[in-house]
Amino acid sequence: MRTVTVVGASLAGLYAARALRSQGFQGRLVIVGDEHHRPYDRPPLSKDFLKGETGQEQLALADAEEIAELDAEWVLGTRAAGLDDEGRTVRLAGGRALATDGVVIATGATPRRLPGPELSGVHTLRTLDDAQALRADLAGGPGRVVVIGGGFIGAEVASSCAALGHDVTVVEAAPLPLLPQLGEEMAGVCAALHGDHGVALVTGTGVAALRGEPGGRVTGVELADGRLLPADTVVVGIGVRPNTDWLAGSGIAVADGVVCDAGCVTALPHVVAVGDVARAGGSRTEHWTSATEQAAVAVHNLLAGATLMAHRAVPYFWSDQYGVRIQFAGRRLPTDTVRIVEGSPEDRSFLAAYERDGRTTAVLALNRPRPFMKQRRELMRAAQPVAS
Repeated sequence: MRTVTVVGASLAGLYAARALRSQGFQGRLVIVGDEHHRPYDRPPLSKDFLKGETGQEQLALADAEEIAELDAEWVLGTRAAGLDDEGRTVRLAGGRALATDGVVIATGATPRRLPGPELSGVHTLRTLDDAQALRADLAGGPGRVVVIGGGFIGAEVASSCAALGHDVTVVEAAPLPLLPQLGEEMAGVCAALHGDHGVALVTGTGVAALRGEPGGRVTGVELADGRLLPADTVVVGIGVRPNTDWLAGSGIAVADGVVCDAGCVTALPHVVAVGDVARAGGSRTEHWTSATEQAAVAVHNLLAGATLMAHRAVPYFWSDQYGVRIQFAGRRLPTDTVRIVEGSPEDRSFLAAYERDGRTTAVLALNRPRPFMKQRRELMRAAQPVAS
């Protein structure tokens, strides 16, 4: 394999490039990214960066020395437009084509948006440019911020906006935020964090429309139940969709992500997928840890030309909001029971275990990092990548 092209220059793409070099690939390495920035860390965007406590230079995932050591050709600010010749040619916006022997698809995902005319003051938060625009908007002084979507990104933005002195309301269509992930009891504990810090939480209703003059600034959010929430700034955090449009006609199967086996390999053995865009082994995850772990497995299989290794890590995610670190690991079913192992939900500091048939299936912690990591390691023991 003389040339490998990594399509996507964010976290998963960078880790794939690192894995290629660390696993002995010495050929031509091309990294294509639609943003103009070198790889940077996204989690701080909704937290310290938004609050002005972290600068752009502190987000870099690789320093100049590592960038040089990767010895890669960086094609930034350029979108991939197609994958032709059974995965042997990456076509770029503007007409350039890259001949390649292997492809790592790491194109990530794009925030979902609300329908309707475009209004200023309405934001999504995915990229550094998104965060810079929102931070600039919030810098004008205390205002009314409505966050649509109570998932982790919405909760983190709400937390940051409240810390900046804004009047914040979170709108969640479900009865509780994070209900599918945590279950009713624990989702209720996390939802209470908003109220602890003066943030209003409106649940059980969707958004009918955003109010504002066409081409002007947003003035409010009209809810499906008829209520109107005045707003100076709106942040939409209603999920993402994987960036797969560019693969149309390539022969690569797509179904809410790039369909690949548990080793991140598509139907073409020289094309693998990692990160938010990969539907590996029947599931797609949008978490930092999965993106980093998948890369080594995918590259191992790519260089071997076949699936020799599977990614079987335990799902893990975390969130920092209102001074509380929330950590979750495992695979929980709605029928699992939950038990407080130590601490107290009232103190916003506890470790909880989800259980099924006498065994622990998942763990959740608020501000209990050490016991959580111990429990997570125990969950991981039976789920390490295995050679076949």
